[in-house]
This record gives sequence, C-alpha cells and structure tokens, in this order.
Amino acid sequence: MKPVVIIGGGLAGLTLGIALRRHEIPVALHEAGSYPRHRVCGEFISGRGLETLARLGLCPLLDRAEAVRASTAAFFSETKSTSPRPLPTPAICLSRFELDAALAQEFSRCGGDLRTNDRWQENFGEGIVRATGRRLQPEENRSRWFGLKIHARNVALTADLEMHLSPRGYVGLCRINGGAVNVCGLFRRRANDSATPKNWREWLGGKTGSPLHRRLATAVFDDASFCAVAGLSLRPQQAGARPECCLGDAITMIPPVTGNGMSMAFESAELAVEPLAAWSRGEISWAAAQQQIARRCDTAFARRLAWAKWLQRAMLTPALQNPLITLAARSDWFWRTAFEQTR
Repeated sequence: MKPVVIIGGGLAGLTLGIALRRHEIPVALHEAGSYPRHRVCGEFISGRGLETLARLGLCPLLDRAEAVRASTAAFFSETKSTSPRPLPTPAICLSRFELDAALAQEFSRCGGDLRTNDRWQENFGEGIVRATGRRLQPEENRSRWFGLKIHARNVALTADLEMHLSPRGYVGLCRINGGAVNVCGLFRRRANDSATPKNWREWLGGKTGSPLHRRLATAVFDDASFCAVAGLSLRPQQAGARPECCLGDAITMIPPVTGNGMSMAFESAELAVEPLAAWSRGEISWAAAQQQIARRCDTAFARRLAWAKWLQRAMLTPALQNPLITLAARSDWFWRTAFEQTR
C-alpha cells in the first residue's frame, strides 16, 4: 500500500490517521507542536460529530478521558436571557488538552508514525493531506477576528452550555472534565476603536453588571490554560477550490457560535478515509481521491456554512441580540431550528 502523509495533528489529522491505520494503511503524521497542549476551542462536540466518533470506534477513548455530557443550553445578552432549555440532541464537552493527547496516543498505538515538533517545510502533492487548521486572514472589512480561551473553577452555570453575546463578540461557557469550566470567546476588533479592552480579562469577563460578568466574578482562572489565536477567517470556503487535499479548518472555519467546529473536523476525516484507502491500494488516482474528498466535504457542509454565516451576522448585530434572545426563549420552533440547521 502507498503511504499517506498527514500534515497537522489536530482533530482532523489525528482522527484520519487512526482510521487509516485501522485499515492497515501506512501513515506518517507531522505535527509542528507537541502533546499535551491547550488550544483555543469551544471544547463542545455536538451533532453528527458524535455519530462519526461512534462509527470510528472512538467513543471509549472519550469515556476514558472523562468527557462530560451536555444536555441543556442557555443564551444571554448583556440585559436579557433564556432559561435553560434542552438541546435537541445531547453533546459532550472535553478539554483539548486531554482529547488531542488521547488521540495522539491512540494513533501511535495503532502503529502510526507520529512526528511531533516537526513543521512541514515541503510542498503538498500526491499522498499528502493538509490538516493544518485555520488559514490566516489578518483583516476583514477593517476588523480583525481573534479568539481567547482559559479554564476556570468556582463558576456556577445555569446550563451545561451558556452563550453570552456582546456588541464585540460572544463568550461560551461549558462544563468540561475535571470539574473545570471552559471560557472561550470570539471577538471582533475594529480599527480605531478607542474603547478597546486592555487585556484578556476585560474581553472575556463581560461588561460590568452583565450576566457574564456576574458569572465570572468569583472565578479562579487557570493561567496555564490561557491561549489566544488571531487572524481568523470566517468566510465560508469550498474544499473544491483548494489546490491541496484539505480537511477540517484547512478547508474552512464555521463560526464558533454553532458549536459545530469540532464535529466538522471529525466528519471531514471520516469522509476522507474511503477515497484515501482506495488511492493507497492503487484503485484510483490521487486526483480522483482528492476530488472525491472535496466533493463529499462540500456536500456535507454547504448548508451548515450558509446557515452559520447568517446566524453569526445576526447574533453580532447589537440591535438584534435582545430580539433573538426573546425569540429563543419563547419559540420552540426557533430553538430546534437553530440547532438542527447546523447538525
């Protein structure tokens, strides 16, 4: 069998590597960093991602890592909120510090060649899969998107997942393994904004008097878990437009408010297994394998990306935030639809 080389050891890369090794395909995975480490991430797996993990036989791995089940959610603006409501389908929450390390260990256990602290310097060509994560976009419409993440304790949540909206972005809170709460935010920094917060505590902590500010008033933060990422691009992209064979965020990022980013990483890996296995066995060409993977990913994600683009825009429009919170609190149809469209 011809070997597959995977560049990037995040969720998509590691999941693909494990699945290919279980097909006895030789795999080398190059990761620029090492394990374990923290990443900016909502640490929330929902929708089809759980079904994908079950088909790939990875649910026992999550159980051993003590993933936390999530069954309720609540949304907040700076002045309004919904009561906790049941998620249409259950989700799980797990620290990337634990999850990535567990997947890396499983990949090595399956006989994969894991090369950490090894940044890929060569070109992408036949047999090479790009799973390197997000693509940089320093500025969009005179704004810069960036994400912040930290773990905290002594945080009492009213729901398993809380989403707090503000004029500059939003912050998600969810219970994770070990009794901690993941505090993760996406923010937009506009040029010449004289009222820009000065540090991460001001960005993540919320406006004084807001539900978010009250929620984190007594929080004990784990400074070692803090991480940040900038230059995020949230415009929907198509896999078919990429010159390389891409997976996960290397294709496109979905706005984090949907809670679907981790799911899409797992799904894209599963969608790539069959075409790559066929190429490895010499049954199809590399061009055919790459086209099949791109077509599968674009078909699977197009509706979600379109819905997420609209939802993100609405939730970040200050004049719409309170009406959306009110609608989510009163309408069962809107509540179900908001989640099912990104499933």
